[in-house]
Amino acid sequence: MKMDVAQETKGAIASDVKTMTYIEAITEGLREEMERDERIFLIGEDIAAYGGVFKATKGLYEKFGPMRVIDSPISENFLIQGAVGASIAGLIPSPEIQFDDFITLAMDAIVEHAAKMRYRSGGMFTCPMVIRCCYGGAVGGGLFHSQANQAWFMHCPGLVVVTPATPYDAKGLLKAAFRGQNPVLYYEHKRLYRTIKGPVPTHDYTVPLGKAAVVREGKHVTVISYALMLHRSLDAAEKLAAEGIDVEVIDLRTLLPYDKETILRSVEKTARAVVVYESSKTMGVGAEIGAMIAEDGFSFLDAPVRRVSPPDAPQEPFAPPLAEAYLPDANRIAEAIRETVAY
Repeated sequence: MKMDVAQETKGAIASDVKTMTYIEAITEGLREEMERDERIFLIGEDIAAYGGVFKATKGLYEKFGPMRVIDSPISENFLIQGAVGASIAGLIPSPEIQFDDFITLAMDAIVEHAAKMRYRSGGMFTCPMVIRCCYGGAVGGGLFHSQANQAWFMHCPGLVVVTPATPYDAKGLLKAAFRGQNPVLYYEHKRLYRTIKGPVPTHDYTVPLGKAAVVREGKHVTVISYALMLHRSLDAAEKLAAEGIDVEVIDLRTLLPYDKETILRSVEKTARAVVVYESSKTMGVGAEIGAMIAEDGFSFLDAPVRRVSPPDAPQEPFAPPLAEAYLPDANRIAEAIRETVAY
């Protein structure tokens, strides 16, 4: 899993950059934003003295105390309903959904209240909050601990949905999320927590919401992806480079609103597009991206838009051989790219 992040730290001197894991960057982003704005507080299951099930909040309880790092009951509905009230009252809550699989228990609060608060009040109220969602497969979690449900919320105006792929973006997108006026679903891929490292500035910076990044330039085909699937797409691109296939790779970073301009500009150059994503194929993230390209960029295309995703199964199986077959790997992605280029 490789990515060129030189452009991300351009202008920063060596002493101003640290190598961090993905989860360390999240913890650092939380700490910096809590120091910057005393209205921010964290709430979730086992996030205080225990530091969270994945240790993303380790050390924050000791630094900020029990009024700003709060252990909650095991109730996702309580978490988000309470966060909506706190947000309206002037605070900036950041509830943690320990596993994205259980976010269904908070759907009413997210979709009917947080997302619609500004609209239904004619702008009298906003609902700023950052809902951290731990998600994703390739960790042996099985049916109820590996889901990727971002597509549900891409259908809901009023929300912002982000999912970083690198430590740099993990910190920068998180900090940007805390500084807006909208409810943000901040999706953290569990597989990336400790498998990805990269340079992260120690000075204050943000990554703009709604802006994709071209992380690998190419001329034959555009691959659009995010989070874990982005890294597997980059691995596939490296394999194909030896075959003379030059792949351009786009990291969406923000899924709602997503960056149509960057996608279409790339597809205009390459004339081919493959969307790689971690959710069911039907009505998944790639369905929206593919439809947009077909609608707004049809004249650019020399081949149909191709989707690479898990099958339309309930979720990743627990049995290791089936789990391995469920998620796209670099070989499957590479084969889809070959077929698209050869069309």
